[in-house]
Amino acid sequence: MAHPQIQLEATGKAMHELATELYPICRSITGDGVRETLARLGRLIPLEVREVPTGEQAFDWTIPQEWNIRDAYIKDAAGRRVVDFRESNLLVVHGSRPIRETIRWEELKPHLHTLPDHPGWIPYRTCHHTNDWGFCLSHDQFEQLEHLAKAADREYEVCIDATLCDGSLTYGELLVPGETSDEVLISTHICHPSLANDNLSGISVATHLARYVREQPRRYTYRFLFLPATIGAIAWLSANESDVDRVKHGWVLSVVGDAGPSTYKKSRRGDAEVDRAFEHILRSSGQPYSLVEFDPLGYDQRQFCSPGFNLPMGCLMRTPNGRYPEYHTSADNLDLIQPEFLADSWAKCTAVVRVLEGNRRYANLNPKCEPRLGPRGLYHAFGARPDREHLQAATMWVLNFSDGGHTLLDIAERSDIDFDTIREAADLLIEHELLEKVIDHRTTAAGAACNPERADGRAILDNPLQT
Repeated sequence: MAHPQIQLEATGKAMHELATELYPICRSITGDGVRETLARLGRLIPLEVREVPTGEQAFDWTIPQEWNIRDAYIKDAAGRRVVDFRESNLLVVHGSRPIRETIRWEELKPHLHTLPDHPGWIPYRTCHHTNDWGFCLSHDQFEQLEHLAKAADREYEVCIDATLCDGSLTYGELLVPGETSDEVLISTHICHPSLANDNLSGISVATHLARYVREQPRRYTYRFLFLPATIGAIAWLSANESDVDRVKHGWVLSVVGDAGPSTYKKSRRGDAEVDRAFEHILRSSGQPYSLVEFDPLGYDQRQFCSPGFNLPMGCLMRTPNGRYPEYHTSADNLDLIQPEFLADSWAKCTAVVRVLEGNRRYANLNPKCEPRLGPRGLYHAFGARPDREHLQAATMWVLNFSDGGHTLLDIAERSDIDFDTIREAADLLIEHELLEKVIDHRTTAAGAACNPERADGRAILDNPLQT
């Protein structure tokens, strides 16, 4: 087995290579670019591709017409392409209606979008829900064109060779079954063209997280969604409205490849188990991080956490959307994301998976005073490892708080010991017959609290140590 650090570096490199492969594809909220992207992901994970037809109702929204583009340009009077879609698929406003006309500069100018504060960058713009068209270009190029246009009353041939017609909205879905039907839902958006952090980073991390989950024993079922932003999540929720109560934990992945510290936005509930898991992992990482409260802005978390669903869905980012200058510009390129930061985001997600999978309640089989560890072989089990004292401390914390009321995450939070060490201590204690798993009947069908049971069926009644 490869050394963990070597494996982490290899995973980061593979994720950056995937982003590099997908970067040139012209994706939008609908169309063949999304299908091509999902087909390439399908070589790595067994995605199911879903098609939702144009005109289908999804709550207050209607699935739009499908948009595909073949070519686009602005030509000067000499027939030279002064703006050429073949150079960057950001050069067209995505969703633009087809057009082929010759117009004067003053008519063209309102349809040109630039970033005066960053004159060398091309902005990313869309008009999917308006009957409009446009081009994006660097402000430097815009000023050159305007200078030439003022010198003469110039005309330009404008062409957007695109189709806007009935078709479908496309998304990818992967279900990884577990021991139970309770689900962990992980979602990322897939509709942005040639933007590396927003959101090829999320696509790459989600894909390799799915590969990791498929290789692990698991009690939860995992569902991965690769959706066009906003309308995709709304369409999925509309189609699965009757079954969303199976989602017990989840998060949205976006902008997870830049150099900024990890940022976690809590679920609307604010105290969901996934919120606590991410907070614990980020705090235990020893790295700078940020925790922010939920707000109904930003990515598709706002759909999953809308009041009619209120799912326990957080959002993992690095530098949040809109807070780095390259956001929605041509500067959000493959240099902005790096393998080490992709790998770090992936590692934090896998750590949260381990918390969710391992967060159970246990009962101490020797609860009256602490047991003797030496005669039971535990000191030998600790061995000569450098973290021997750390593991021994975790063992004492697990013994003391395994009263049927505390989970391992409760113990990790209270002891300020990382969850993986707490879990290892619990496994050792089970192996040495000092601990047993509690059968945790959380609630009845009517919602009334139930007492947990020991494996022998006896209820664990009120315990003064419980919080």
